[in-house]
Amino acid sequence: MIHFLYLIGFAFLVSTAFAVFFNGDSRQKIIYSLKIFAQFLLVSLILGWLFYLIT
Repeated sequence: MIHFLYLIGFAFLVSTAFAVFFNGDSRQKIIYSLKIFAQFLLVSLILGWLFYLIT
């Protein structure tokens, strides 16, 4: 469970950093940050299940 919390923290920090450097107004930055955050979580969960099923 602690790994998932680390993943959430990392995804939040990286998506926030990406949004800060993204060109656009505040609304676009927030949407971009949420989109990147969701993509981080979705891809990591899919890869986690794939690796679990392979072994």
